Amino acid sequence: MKVYNPFFLIFGLAVCCMVSCTDDVDRTVVHYTEDEYDVLSEVLDLPLELHDYGQERSNFINFGGGLFAGSESNDIFSMKNISRNHQATLGRVLFYDTKLSVNNTVSCGSCHQQLLAFADDVAFSEGFDGELSFRNSLPLGNTVGFETAYGGSSFGRALFGWDEANRDISSQSEAAITSSVEMGMHDMNALVTKLRTDEVYKVLFKKAFGTSTIHKEDLLLSLDKFINSIVSNNSKFDEEVLNNRGQSISQLDIPFKGYTDSENRGKALYNSNCASCHSMDHTRTTLATANNGLDLEYSDKGRYNVTSDLSDRGVFKIPFLRNIELTAPYMHDGRFETLEEVVEHYATGIKNHENKHPLLDEIKVTSEDKADLVAYLKTLTDPELTSDLKWSDPFK
Repeated sequence: MKVYNPFFLIFGLAVCCMVSCTDDVDRTVVHYTEDEYDVLSEVLDLPLELHDYGQERSNFINFGGGLFAGSESNDIFSMKNISRNHQATLGRVLFYDTKLSVNNTVSCGSCHQQLLAFADDVAFSEGFDGELSFRNSLPLGNTVGFETAYGGSSFGRALFGWDEANRDISSQSEAAITSSVEMGMHDMNALVTKLRTDEVYKVLFKKAFGTSTIHKEDLLLSLDKFINSIVSNNSKFDEEVLNNRGQSISQLDIPFKGYTDSENRGKALYNSNCASCHSMDHTRTTLATANNGLDLEYSDKGRYNVTSDLSDRGVFKIPFLRNIELTAPYMHDGRFETLEEVVEHYATGIKNHENKHPLLDEIKVTSEDKADLVAYLKTLTDPELTSDLKWSDPFK
């Protein structure tokens, strides 16, 4: 007769008590069986009770329809949310598993590090065989939430990648996994075959999708659920926005009481000179793509490589700016090491390329102005993002 750990029995009783207290929602136990947890615990440090991967880290604020209150129920015991949390947990494991590369050397997390707001700290990231990537790794922790930032705006739906070649998280993930430079899997079926004999994934897929059989679509959906859960809305900027709850977006133009004089001056400079492309409330970018005058001739043609439209030569994605303090180096080729260098480019370095966006002009600023602008950009840093356990590497 098998002897069960008393912790599991006590935890199960506690959950049953919670279930019995409310009858208005269909509920289920949210932890693993002892046998399942034993399998997972061999290689993973996962909590017995699921992390909640809903977007509830703090209240979203609505400025002109920008931020939203979240579409999921806050009830983590609902069937819908239990399914989402199991899928995101699976996605978390996949995100950090080097087995997603052909020779077990790199993972998604190798080039998207949590401490760096899920960016990399080099201009070009190293792939599975040591070859360097073609472009700088875009951060994943630079939006208030992917569904908000990529869910449509005045220019339509934002897409993924510096050249916006991928329409969603799943296609972006598949492109990275099958890339001959990044992770080296020649196709997704090869990865599915590779993972099918792994006992850990049998448990995780069974919990997430009701079957231990791995399918490409479920694998990509799990990565989508995990990456889509990455929310950054606890910066100093967000605290000040909360103080203006219920006000119009024009309130972002007034000085914030919690800001220093330098940060407020930087905010005013940003709103006057940068928000026309990057937006004022940092929920979406105002424009999707633009040529920002980096060069007169581009070795990397940017969006032109996707569209073959001459007007897209040297045109790249306009990145989101949350946590920009953490995501150096900057630009598609990582040419700028510091925010000060970025500001200097917009002050003195803009090249008059034929596709340079018409809104772009050099910013007339003093040395103090440049320091103020950098001070403001640093208020967009969310310190909780870099330490939240539910987005951390679960491997022991």
